[in-house]
Amino acid sequence: MEFFELLWGTVLLRPYVFIFLLSYLGIAVLHIGVQRSILFTILGFGIAFMAEYSSTRNGFPFGFYSYIETTRDRELWFSNVPFMDSISFCFLSYVSYTLSLFLWCPLKKRGWDIRLVETNAVKHSWRVILTGAVLMMMLDVVIDPVSFLGDRWFLGQIYTYQEQGEYFNIPLTNFAGWFVVGLTILFCFTRIDAWLTRRGFRDIGMRQVPGQALLGLAVYFGVLVFTLGVTFYIGEFFMGLSGLGVTLLLLSLPLVKVFQKERVSKSADSPVIGE
Repeated sequence: MEFFELLWGTVLLRPYVFIFLLSYLGIAVLHIGVQRSILFTILGFGIAFMAEYSSTRNGFPFGFYSYIETTRDRELWFSNVPFMDSISFCFLSYVSYTLSLFLWCPLKKRGWDIRLVETNAVKHSWRVILTGAVLMMMLDVVIDPVSFLGDRWFLGQIYTYQEQGEYFNIPLTNFAGWFVVGLTILFCFTRIDAWLTRRGFRDIGMRQVPGQALLGLAVYFGVLVFTLGVTFYIGEFFMGLSGLGVTLLLLSLPLVKVFQKERVSKSADSPVIGE
């Protein structure tokens, strides 16, 4: 009973996290199906939790930091790690994966009805995995500096680093850790997905909707816009400008892809597996 009370407390305390989480689950089911979405969520949470559990004890892979347990009686924790933090890696890694697929897969485009033409060779490739890991790390370049100042907005002060970092108080080891965790999640998922595909496993829930390739991108950049809004709201102008520069750079990647007509397929007969 206490578990569910704390879980509900987590939802009430961090509603924005669960809005992004529910958005991710809806998009993922359409894209990869119910079972694979559950698999991705379990992998994402499990790998993220192990990474955070490790870092708070030996500094790998994020560097040494610790969570401040002021909300332990109000939200769900696993050991010394808040559930909210580890579960966030699920949707952050998934939307980074969808953006990576968008950049590497051919597109089928009719106006803003843009869908991916996926092949197993591309979606399980190292270029997609590595790009997705970099894109996830870039999310944290914007997210972590303002999260560190959570005592100045509704997140609250939830963690502290052992030593002051180089980028708005965030150590560079933290960004390296995000790359490693993103790489691990996407590598494990794509290997299992490839294994399931070779054995003819058919998932349920997959469905095509207009503009499907844009759904994951909407959540990816929605996270960035939300974070930038908080950054400027608390008066961190230079931090906000830095984050805005990163966001505009990232946004330019899919825009260039869309408007490079020679890389866009308009054939109505092309086989498409949307996001």
